[in-house]
Amino acid sequence: MLEKVIPLTIASDKKELILVSIEGGWGLRRRLNDMGLHEGSRFRILHSQKPGPCIIQVKDTRLVIGLGMAHKILVREL
Repeated sequence: MLEKVIPLTIASDKKELILVSIEGGWGLRRRLNDMGLHEGSRFRILHSQKPGPCIIQVKDTRLVIGLGMAHKILVREL
């Protein structure tokens, strides 16, 4: 059974996720790629307070992703 793909904005805190796709243009994809996020990346949500930004951890780096950007990142829980 395939896991459900959801936007990062509705994923639960403390969950480990895999990035499935980015629903944005080349600028957003490039910016996220520069931060170490691309399709297949694994990361954990450290804090997500709606409607504020999401704080995620990619390897040893913490990133703050704004609400608009987070809504365009589709993930699946591991």
